[in-house]
Amino acid sequence: MTAQQFYAVGFGHAVHARRYHLGSSQEELAERAGLHRSYIGIVERGEKNVTLYVATQIAKALGISICELVER
Repeated sequence: MTAQQFYAVGFGHAVHARRYHLGSSQEELAERAGLHRSYIGIVERGEKNVTLYVATQIAKALGISICELVER
């Protein structure tokens, strides 16, 4: 596993864990973040390295700061 894959998977797991904690669906998160539901799935599976902008949008939609999300 490359470093990029490692961080993508870690970020995806953090997104999934927070979304699960909130009881939200991928569709609900996607709508709040202004993204497509399938994109959220790709992120959660660690298949996509997101931009800082997208990471911020996801964190806001999850109700936490990007720092809190990345620390997970």
